[in-house]
Amino acid sequence: MPMEKTFDPAAIEAKWAHEWESRGLFRPARPDATPFTIVNPPPNVTGALHIGHALDNTLQDVLVRYERLRGKDALWVVGMDHAGIATQMVVERQLEQQQDKRTNYSREDFIDKVWQWKAESGGQITGQLRRLGCSMDWSREQFTMDPHFTAAVVKVFVDLHKKGLIYRDKRLVNWDPKLKTAISDLEVETHEIQGGFWHFKYPLADGVTLDDGRDHIVVATTRPETMLADMAVAVHPDDARYKSVIGKDILQPITGRRFKVVADEHADPELGSGAVKITPGHDFNDFDVGKRAGFKPGEMLNMLDGDANVIQTSDGLIPDEYLGLHRFKRDGNDGARELVVQRMKEAGFLIPHVDKEGGEHDAEPRTIQTPFGDRGGVVIEPWLTDQWYVDAETLAQPPMAAVRDGRINIVPKTWEKTFFNWMENIQPWCVSRQLWWGHRIPAWYAEDGRIFVAETEEEAQAQAGAGVTLTRDEDVLDTWFSSALWPFATLGWPEDTELLRRHYPNDVLVSGFDILFFWDARMAMQGMEFMGDVPWKTLYLHGLVRAPDGAKMSKSKGNVVDPLGLIDQYGADALRFFMAAMESQGRDIKMDDARLAGYRNFATKLWNAARFCEANGISASTSFEAPAATLPVNRWIIGEVAATVAAMETAFAAYRFDEAANAIYSFAWDRFCDWYLELIKGAIDEETKAVAGWVLDQILVMLHPFMPFITEELWTGLGDRADYPLITAKWPAPTASSDADASADIDWLIKLVSELRTAKAELGLPPGARLTAHFPASLKSRTDKLAAQLDRLARLEAISFDPAPAGASAQLVVEGETITVPLEGVIDIAAERDRLTKALAAAAKERDGLAGRLNNPSFVERAKPEAVEKARADHAAKEAEADRLTAALARLG
Repeated sequence: MPMEKTFDPAAIEAKWAHEWESRGLFRPARPDATPFTIVNPPPNVTGALHIGHALDNTLQDVLVRYERLRGKDALWVVGMDHAGIATQMVVERQLEQQQDKRTNYSREDFIDKVWQWKAESGGQITGQLRRLGCSMDWSREQFTMDPHFTAAVVKVFVDLHKKGLIYRDKRLVNWDPKLKTAISDLEVETHEIQGGFWHFKYPLADGVTLDDGRDHIVVATTRPETMLADMAVAVHPDDARYKSVIGKDILQPITGRRFKVVADEHADPELGSGAVKITPGHDFNDFDVGKRAGFKPGEMLNMLDGDANVIQTSDGLIPDEYLGLHRFKRDGNDGARELVVQRMKEAGFLIPHVDKEGGEHDAEPRTIQTPFGDRGGVVIEPWLTDQWYVDAETLAQPPMAAVRDGRINIVPKTWEKTFFNWMENIQPWCVSRQLWWGHRIPAWYAEDGRIFVAETEEEAQAQAGAGVTLTRDEDVLDTWFSSALWPFATLGWPEDTELLRRHYPNDVLVSGFDILFFWDARMAMQGMEFMGDVPWKTLYLHGLVRAPDGAKMSKSKGNVVDPLGLIDQYGADALRFFMAAMESQGRDIKMDDARLAGYRNFATKLWNAARFCEANGISASTSFEAPAATLPVNRWIIGEVAATVAAMETAFAAYRFDEAANAIYSFAWDRFCDWYLELIKGAIDEETKAVAGWVLDQILVMLHPFMPFITEELWTGLGDRADYPLITAKWPAPTASSDADASADIDWLIKLVSELRTAKAELGLPPGARLTAHFPASLKSRTDKLAAQLDRLARLEAISFDPAPAGASAQLVVEGETITVPLEGVIDIAAERDRLTKALAAAAKERDGLAGRLNNPSFVERAKPEAVEKARADHAAKEAEADRLTAALARLG
C-alpha cells in the first residue's frame, strides 16, 4: 500500500504503542544476551506527566532502545511509588469535598479507601508514559506497596535495626503542623517572607550587672513566641562584654524561669548584641547549643503540640493565658507571638526599633528566609519528638568509596563534589512519618516502654514473651525509605531470583540532579548494604527543563508546559528529539517552540524522503551489510553511514545525548535528504536503488531510539517485514569504511554547489539561473567525472578551462582553488553594487547601535535578562548580515 501523502503523528503513535506492548517487544526473550538494566525513577501514584518526566524518561528510553538494537537483554523496570504524604492528602481532600474526614474512619477502613482511590484514579501517568513511547517492561509493573515489596521493606528495617543502624531517638524534626507529620530536610522549601526582628531585655538575676553597669542582656529574635521555652542565653566565650556574667542567671520576664548565660561559639559577637536566646526544643542550632550546654534531649522544653498550639512545658511555668494559642497570628486571630510582644512591651522589656524618620516600631522590618513544607504549605516548626532514625553516616561510607574508586561513575563529573559534600556531612535520617498510608513500622511496644522490632507480630510476641501486651507503632516509613530499595526489590529481593542475579547491579540510573539526595544516594546506601555491590554502574544526572526565558517553571508563574499538549501539537517524536538534542551535560534546557517545530519538520522531511524513495522503486534493504557500489555517490554515502554510526556510538558511550542526536540529524537531513537524493535524481539504477534502500534503513535504525514512532512506521511501510519489527532489529555495523576518493569528489561537489547557490542569493540571481564557470585545468578530471551532477545541481550553462574574460565576476574559492563566474551581461553591476552598499550601510548602523547598548554596563546590568538576550541575538543577526553583504560586494570586484 502506498504511503500516505502527509505525515500525521497522531495516527501512528497510538497504533505502534499498542503493537509493541501487545507483542511483548519491549522485553523480547534473550536469555543468552548480555543484560542491560535501567530502573525508572518511580513516579508518584498521584502524579501526572510533567515536562521533567518527559526529559527523564526520553533519555532512559533512548538508552534502552539503543541497547535493545545492539542485541542486549534490555530490561527497563517500571512502577509507581505509593507517595505517602501526597496520596493521603489527595484522599483526605476527596473526603473533605464530601463533608467527611479521615478521623471518622478506622485506620484499616481509611487505607481501604486509599486502595479504592488507586484502583479508580491512581496511576494515570502510566498511560501518559506510553504516549511518550516509553518501552518499559509493563508486564512487570511494580508498586511500592505490593506485598512482595512490602516484605522487602520490612526486612530491611528489621535487619538494619539488628545491626544498630536504625534506632529510636528524641531529636528535633521538621514538623508540618498542617499534615501533622515529620518531614525530611529535603522536603522543606525556603521562602522569603516579610517579618519582624524584635529586641528584648533579658534581666540578669540576683543583682548581677554587666561591666558597663547594665542589669540586663539584649537578645533579638524573629520568633518571640519561643521565649516561652527558653533555657539559656548564649554569648561567645571571647566576647569581653559578657565574660563576667558567663554562668550567671537570667530571669525570663514572662515565665519567671531562671537559666544560665552559657559560653558557646554559636553566638557571633559581630551580630546584633552578640547574645542569643536559646530554645533547644524549637530551633536546630539551639538544639546543638543546648546539648553542648549539658541538656539531654529529654530535658529540653517543648511548648507546642502537633498543631503548633501552645501547651504547658514540663516545668509548668507558661502562664495560663498563653495555653491553647496558636504559635502566631492565624485566620486573623492573634497568637502567642503577638501576646508575648504585647506583654514584654507592657513590662518595659521591649526595645523599640527607630526608623530613619525617628518613628518607633515594635520590630525592625526584615525579609526572613522561612522554612515551609513542600506539600503542607505552612511554616515548618522545629519540634522535639521521638522518631526512628537511620545511621546514614555509616551507610554513606561504602557509596563514597565506590564513587572514589570508579565503581560508580557520576556523569557529569562536576556533580561529584556536591555528592561528597552532602555525604560527608550527612545527618541521621528520620524515617518515621505520622501517617496512615504507607509501610507501617514493624515495631511493637510493651506497656513498660520496651521496644520489639520484628518482621511479624508473632515474632515480636515471641521476643517479648507470653502474657506481655504489645501495641504496634502507629507511624509509617518515609516514602524514600522504600524507594531506596528500587534497584533490587523490584527484581525479587529478598528472594534469590534469576532476574535479580542477572540484572543487579543495574547498568545506569538516569535522574534529575534535584533527587540526588532524596533518592539516588539512598539507593546507593541500601544497595551496597544489602546486595554488597553498587546499585548501578553509572549515575547520569540531567538538568531542569526551564521556561523559554530561563526561569524555573512553576504554577504560580503560569509558565508550566504540558508535555501532552506538546505531543498533540508537534508529535511525540519531535518532543523526544528536542529533549535529547538539547540535553547537554551540566546544562538546563530552555523550552523552545521553534526548535520543536523544527524537529516536527525534520520528521516530515524524512517522511517525504521515504515517499520519494518509494516513488522511485527504492524499498527496504535485504542486506545487513552495505551493498556493493561502484558509483562515487554511492561509495560516498556508504562511507557517511559508517562515519555516522561511529560518531553515535562514541556519543552514546560518553552519554552525550546531544551529540548522538545531532549526528543522526545532520546525516539524515543534510547528507541524505538534501544531497544524496538530489545527487541521484534522474540516475537511479539498480545499484543506486540497493544503496539508497540500505542507507534509508540505517537511518531508521539509528534514529529509532530518538524517534521510535515514525521510524517504525516507515520501516514497516517500505518493506514486508512484519516479523522483523524495527524495535528489535539490529544496530548498524557496516564493514565498509569511508572511500577517500569518493568522499573527496562528492564533498568538493557539495562545497562548489553551496558556494554557487550562496553567490546567486547574495547577488539577487534566481536559483535556476544558468551561468558559465571557468575552472582551473587541474580540476578537469574531477569535473568530467561529475559532469551529470554539475549540470543538474550547479546549473552551469558551460564549463570552461580557458581564462575568464575581464570584467566583473564572482570568485568562488573551493578547497583552495578559484572558480570564476563572469557577471557582465548577467546583472546590472552598478545598480547591484549600489543596492548592496546601501544595505550594508543600514545593517552596519544597526549592528553598531546594538553593540553600543551591549557595551554599556548600565544596560546589561539593569535591563531584563530577556531584553539583553534579545539585543545579543539581534546584534549577531545584523553582524552576520553585514558580513554577507560585504562578501557580496567583494564578489563584484
